[in-house]
Amino acid sequence: MLWIDALEQEEAGEFEDAKSLAHEVTKIDPDHSDAWFMISRLSLPPVRRGKTEEPSLPQAAISLSALQNVVRIDPERRDAWILGGALLVDHLGMMEESLEWWERRRKVAPREVTPLIEQIGVLIRIGNYDDAGKLLDILFSPEMDTPDNRQLFRMDAVRKMVANAANMEKDDVFRPQNSKHKRWEIIDRMKTRKPLSETFFLLTFVAPIVFLLGTFSMTLLGNTKWGFLIVFLIILLLFWGISRLSSGLLQKLNRHAMDLDRALDVETSTGRVCIPDEIRGSKLYNSILGKRTIAFQERIEKIVEVDEKLNQKWTPNLPNWEQQDSGWWNEDEDESVEFDTIED
Repeated sequence: MLWIDALEQEEAGEFEDAKSLAHEVTKIDPDHSDAWFMISRLSLPPVRRGKTEEPSLPQAAISLSALQNVVRIDPERRDAWILGGALLVDHLGMMEESLEWWERRRKVAPREVTPLIEQIGVLIRIGNYDDAGKLLDILFSPEMDTPDNRQLFRMDAVRKMVANAANMEKDDVFRPQNSKHKRWEIIDRMKTRKPLSETFFLLTFVAPIVFLLGTFSMTLLGNTKWGFLIVFLIILLLFWGISRLSSGLLQKLNRHAMDLDRALDVETSTGRVCIPDEIRGSKLYNSILGKRTIAFQERIEKIVEVDEKLNQKWTPNLPNWEQQDSGWWNEDEDESVEFDTIED
């Protein structure tokens, strides 16, 4: 009856009452996965006018804690894994834990492509291109499930991400934990400039080239019977082609911003600081951090307040890709698993 009451309260829009009842259900039945999932969902901000607000750090942490119980009880529940993965990366910045989270999912669904896509994306963010390449080979192997159109698009996107990122850093991969890395000097020189936006780049670089070539095409073909249509198609093709060709240039121009972005990911993943004081608080830093979620920003603030320095010999704790028999929680332990790193 308590669970039915919880469902009715949620349907009536009484979310706090519904969540409270769901908690009561889990006290009676700790293995009630639907109640745990309700707690997770209702711990996040509700949808208002068709738009979901970003959760705060406590909200994201509470929601994730409930999701741990959901996947422990019902590991087949794909929506819980997806929500947990988003909370770990986008809102909490816990990259290492995210890799382990999806490794647990791979044990449940070894042929599913989504866990590999998510793991590759995280590995690229922290600069582990070799491991990303290994997982990419598995992702496109015939043993995996046939992906749907959305998954195919994401698979192609991560493939390009691995190639572009590895090419951009082929000579020297940026390791933020190394305070003497030469990229820190470049970031320091560029700290007063915001990264170039794609729109600004298109207007100032791509559009003028397309305009000149389009004008030339109009001069040659504009007076013909099909001239205007042909020129229009030429301009569209030019804009598409030049945009694709110049995307690598935009990445190179913004590499200092991407490097600082990685440093932020390393800080939230380790709970330790590595960004120099003279860069933190700069126009570049504020611009990069301002694009992150509220919970991520709150977590960075806590990490900076504690001010524990990251060891320069730090390396990410990665899952054992060869042996998928280790988890980051034990099923025999208490159902409620805490993330000490969040509080730290």
